[in-house]
Amino acid sequence: MRKIHSFSCKFLTISCFVLLLPILVYSKCVCEAEDQEREQNSALALKFKLVAIASILVATATGVCLPFLVKNIRVLQPDKGTFSLIKTFAAGVILATGFIHILPDAYERLTSPCLSENPWHHFPFASFVAMVAAILTLMMESFATGYHKRNELSKAQPVNGDEESEEHGGHGHGRGGHGHGSAFVLDRTKSSDLIRHRIVSQVLELGIVVHSVIIGLSLGASENPRTIKPLVAAISFHQFFEGMGLGGCILPAKFKHRAVAIMVLFISLTAPIGIAVGIGLSNAYNENSPTALIVQGLLNSASAGILIYMALVDLLADVFMSPQMLSNIRLQLATAFTLLLGVCCMSLMAKWGDH
Repeated sequence: MRKIHSFSCKFLTISCFVLLLPILVYSKCVCEAEDQEREQNSALALKFKLVAIASILVATATGVCLPFLVKNIRVLQPDKGTFSLIKTFAAGVILATGFIHILPDAYERLTSPCLSENPWHHFPFASFVAMVAAILTLMMESFATGYHKRNELSKAQPVNGDEESEEHGGHGHGRGGHGHGSAFVLDRTKSSDLIRHRIVSQVLELGIVVHSVIIGLSLGASENPRTIKPLVAAISFHQFFEGMGLGGCILPAKFKHRAVAIMVLFISLTAPIGIAVGIGLSNAYNENSPTALIVQGLLNSASAGILIYMALVDLLADVFMSPQMLSNIRLQLATAFTLLLGVCCMSLMAKWGDH
């Protein structure tokens, strides 16, 4: 458990570093924006930003906490079909967030005319970084899970049943010993699953945190009320379902109450803190500067790779390949529908956010 705690500490350290990254994109290097006549109304924009902080904070916290609030409702428990429907909807939202919201934004930033022709316009850095991030996520999950599993396997297995069988010469004790051995193997399997759930939830939170910092910073730095107003609702919706997907991963990980509270608080505050930092830097921060474009583009690419991998492998594959799902065609069709519904809703939010 100390090793799991150490992993959690490293995760929080990396996440805190991500929160400080907005300072790195502070730059006075200006590339002229295409539209020089956009509406500037700082007072009204600030009101919308304050509303955004409150709205996004409540939406994210509600989404993350929802799986914990309804876990005692029988029809919504993890072993029920309804929970699978909710989980696939949330996974669809996360998948669309990666493909529709983050990756195109990364492409746009890393191919901006504000960047030099070489190398940024001669290589698809956005998709390359997303691919590398997905591979590194897979490797990190595999190595971390394998490390803990090898530790479990190296522990001495109970041989009481066999010893008792030899001592007493009775078959009954041998059967009892077999039962103890089976129980030990079952406990070990559960322990490995628990470790994997914890790793998955922490990696998913890291991917969401990176994205939340960037969208918060961008919203906070904007001075155009017409841009901010639709983003408040769009980002609140999207953070709610991202949080719900994350909460669904944290629940089976069975963290201690303190660890759960820290994770919930951290993910809930990330976007609002990003907005606050953006407000503070709004007079000097220029999102079209080369430094800002490169940092945000690379971070968006990495975040997209992580979220796409997590949605497909750790959330959707886990649901669609479960014995409960494979034995029930009606549940398969229902979850396929909720997955497409989540993807479509999030895709429409991208259209809404652009206008």
